[in-house]
Order: sequence, then structure tokens, then C-alpha cells
Amino acid sequence: MKKIVFCIMAVLMSLTFIPLQSNAMVPEEPSTLVDPKPSEVLEVKNLELRLDEINKMDKSKMTRAEKKTLRKEVKSINHRLREVSGGVYISVAALILIVLLLVILL
Repeated sequence: MKKIVFCIMAVLMSLTFIPLQSNAMVPEEPSTLVDPKPSEVLEVKNLELRLDEINKMDKSKMTRAEKKTLRKEVKSINHRLREVSGGVYISVAALILIVLLLVILL
């Protein structure tokens, strides 16, 4: 019984000190944020202005076809804005999986 307790304690001690050692060996480099290109910034501003124009329009007097084209235009503008932003998106399932792994491992 004493051997099992000793082995478990040794494993836990080694698991707690290994991350500290590996973290100490890696030199920290300053993170550099990439500035967006001026053309992309201008494009984003133009797209946002167009979205504001569409939102301010009086759509009650429009026909179905006109409303449909506006919806398509808004979807394409939103799609383009997501492409330019370049963000990383995590789905809910991935987030739950990450949390479960953290709970299990820690």
C-alpha cells in the first residue's frame, strides 16, 4: 500500500514540475499584432457605410424583388466583413469539449 501511495505522489510531483521546466526553457518573444492593410480598412468602412444606408432605407414601399436583392446584398457584405476580419471562431461543441478536457485533466 505504501508503494502505491509513493508511486502516485511521485507521478503527481513529476507532472506538476514538467510544465514549469518546459515553460522556463522557451524564451518569450514579444507578440506583434499585424496591422490591417489600408485598403482593407477603407473597404471595411465603405461596407459599413453601405450597411447603414440599407438599414436607414424605407423598405415598406419596396417590392419583394427589391427586398430580396437587398437581403442578398446584406448577406454578401456580412460575409465579406467576416473574411476581412480574419478572426478565429470556436463552435459551441468545441468550447464544451475544451472545457470538459480541462476539467478532466486539471
